[in-house]
This record gives sequence, structure tokens and C-alpha cells, in this order.
Amino acid sequence: MRCIIFNRVASFCRKVLNRDSSTRVNEEPTLQIFQRQEHGISRNAISENALKVLYRLNKAGFDAYLVGGGVRDILLNKQPKDFDIATNATPEEIKHLFRNCRLIGRRFRLAHILFGRDVIEVATFRGHHSDPQRKPDVKAKPDVKDKQDAKNKQQISSQSQEGMLLRDNVYGTIDEDAERRDFTINALYYSIKDFTVRDYANGIHDLNNRIIRLMGDPETRYREDPVRMLRAVRFAAKLDMDIDATTAAPIEQLAPLLRDIPSARLFEESLKLLQAGQGLETYKLLRQHNLFQQLFPILSDHFTEDHSSQTEQMIEHILAATDARIANDQRVNPAFMYAAMLWYPLTTRAEEISFASGLAFYDAFMVAANDILDEQVRTIAIPRRHTTTIRDIWQQQLRFNRRTGKRAFKTLEHPKFRASYDFLEMRGQFEGDDIAALASWWNEFQNADRAQRNKMVLQINDGSGSRRPRRRRPQHRKKPQAKSPS
Repeated sequence: MRCIIFNRVASFCRKVLNRDSSTRVNEEPTLQIFQRQEHGISRNAISENALKVLYRLNKAGFDAYLVGGGVRDILLNKQPKDFDIATNATPEEIKHLFRNCRLIGRRFRLAHILFGRDVIEVATFRGHHSDPQRKPDVKAKPDVKDKQDAKNKQQISSQSQEGMLLRDNVYGTIDEDAERRDFTINALYYSIKDFTVRDYANGIHDLNNRIIRLMGDPETRYREDPVRMLRAVRFAAKLDMDIDATTAAPIEQLAPLLRDIPSARLFEESLKLLQAGQGLETYKLLRQHNLFQQLFPILSDHFTEDHSSQTEQMIEHILAATDARIANDQRVNPAFMYAAMLWYPLTTRAEEISFASGLAFYDAFMVAANDILDEQVRTIAIPRRHTTTIRDIWQQQLRFNRRTGKRAFKTLEHPKFRASYDFLEMRGQFEGDDIAALASWWNEFQNADRAQRNKMVLQINDGSGSRRPRRRRPQHRKKPQAKSPS
């Protein structure tokens, strides 16, 4: 109890003492304006849809800039994945200009301009949230009619006891918006009007020196949004940069703050981290900074100092394979990745349940699968469409050894056979012997004609095929009863 009271008092003191740094990250941002001939950004590198949005906002009398990752990636000669725009137009004004606009978000009110599958995200300049009831810096046009106007115009900002921003819809100027950015390399604004780049935090200098640097006091910024710790690691791996020492220092200690992040948001973040083409390097950085352990607490029990456990080898293998598929423009399935990462914790749990309860291994396996997935989704909300596939892949691993009669043919017809077989083949690389032989048998079986398949099954029935020894239920010896005295 004393510890809880102390933590609350400390949290309150932090909020009071750090109020200035929380609301004003940099008191006086150093603005540098780079002319067209100094930065080399061409409109040809910007998507046509993003240009349409920029031009229409400008034509309507608003300021609008390409901002953040789009500018950063073009400066690094990389193809941006997304093009985000910042403007002094309110969400309601944006919606009035674009019929293909959808307003989203409660924590951060955003406008999504839809062009088929292409989505251009437009955000209103953020202001300081020291005065949650301040009047809007920009006002909606009087002819804007929307049922949500009265609600949306309210400038709302709130924080949790730990300092995390729960809602941040205070609008401001471009200068204030720049101060609210997370990393220096993201505080870059490209204007389609005069083709200049506005750099508020020496972001181009950090790009040139390949440094990931957080704006403002790192602890305060991480407490406002703990996901910034994941973003620091993701950018470092994605851009092949180093995290600034001051930026990295508090991460290991503050990593448990990720437990307060909604599990649905962490699912999306996990895909950005592990299925964007730099998954293996990202994983290593996450481990180094005590972040991976927060996302996958089940796996941390299987970690070793020299990274030599089967679980760790499997994680590194599946992430390297995922990176290779992405590099070759091949599709990747989150379910397969999660199934691989959680496989050895699953089998360990199943063996423990079987031994403790006397259940047959198959039944213990099903119980363990439920336990493992239930525990994992508390941290990362893996959608049901993926957990269903994960269960199918896992169950098929037990069925692969059942090849007598018509079982092999039924297994071959299962909708998830290919993914399950790929998983079995991958297991064979780690477990060898029986599993490798089993994978080899199924490889031959699926590529054989009908007659050859019948022959292979008959060999199994006769006992001449390779068979894996059955798992035996643990035998619990009964204690000898004490002899009654005669």
C-alpha cells in the first residue's frame, strides 16, 4: 500500500514539475528553411493523390504541408509508404472540402481522404495542451453543417496519472505542431506552394548523421505515449540509424508502460515492427531495450543469455524468413509468424499439463493452445481470423503423424495444409530426426500420384514406413501402503 501511495505521489509531482516540458517540448524551435535547390525533393516523388489534397487545401485558402515520414523518406532516397499532410484546416473544414473524407479517432482527431485503397491522412496542426479549454486557432466556415460540429470543435486534452495522453485534440499553429512532433527527423514540412522544406529541429542534420533523436525530455515524451519507444526502435532498424544515447537511456526502465497501451493498438504496432522487412534487426533492438519482453511476456520465460534456446532460434528463423519474403515481394501471414513464435512455449505448456493432470497429450495440447493464446491476446490483440489459422496450423502438427487409412488423404485436403506443412518443414530444421523424416514423407506424399500415395499409406499400415514413437502418458507410481501392525 505504501508503495502504491508513493508511486501516485511521484506521478503527481512529475506531472506538476514537468508541465512546461510536456506542453512545450522546445520553448523556441530553431526553424531552418531549405529552398528548392537545397533539398532536392521533386513533386514526382509524391503520390498523385497526396498532391491533389495539398492543392485543394491551398486553393481553399488553407496552409498545407507534406509532413513527417513522407518528407524524411524522400530525403533519404527511399519510396515513402504513406503520405501524411498537416494543415491549419479543422477536421470539419477538411470534410467539407472532400466528399471522399472520413473523420476518425477520438484520441487524435484525423481526416482520412479515400482514393480507392489509397488513404491520405490529414491532421490539423496540434497546439499546446496546457489550456484544454482554449479557443480554436482556426474556425470552421459558417456554412459547414455537420451533426458532430459542436462536439468536434471542443478542444480536449487529458492525461492519465502516469502522464500518458488520453486525448489530444487541441489545435494550433505550424510552429506549435512542430514542437509536438516526436522525433527530429519527423519535424520536417514540405510546402507545395514555394517548394521549401521547413526544418524545426535540425532534422536534416540528424538524417545526415543517421541519428534517431527524440524532441524534448525523453522520459516525459515516453510517458505521454509509450509507443514512442517502439517507434524509436522501428525507425532505427528501418532507416539503419542509431538511437541517440539520451533518447535511449530511459527506455529499459519505462518499457513496462507498454502494458497500459490498448492491446489492439499493440497488434498494429507489432506488424509494423516485425512484418515491414526489418523484423530480425528490430527484434534484436527490442530485446536489447527490454521492449520485446513487454509485448510477448510468454516468450521471455524461454529466453537465455546466449540466445540459444529453441524458442529464440525459431523467432530469429521466422523473422529472417519473413524479411526475405518481403524483400522478394511475397505475401506474409501474421498468423504463421505468431504460430512459429509461440510454438515451443505451447509444447512446453502441453507437456506440463499432461504430466500434472494425466490427460492424453492431444487433450493437454488443446488446453495449452487455449491458455497460450488467451494470455497473448491480453498484450497483443491478435484478431480471431488469425487465431483460427494459428490453431489450425498447430493442430495439424499432431495430425501429420496420423497417416494410416484415409487420414493422410484427409489431412492433405485440409484448407491450411500448405501453411501447416511449411511449418512442419521448418520445425524439422530445429528438431531434426523424426520431425525432419516426417516432413520429408509429407513432401513426397503431396507430390506423388494417387497410386504412389496409396502405396506409401500401405507401407505405414504394414509398419514399414517411418513412424514417430507415440507419446506415452506419464506413469505415476503409487506409494506403497504402510503395513498395518499385526
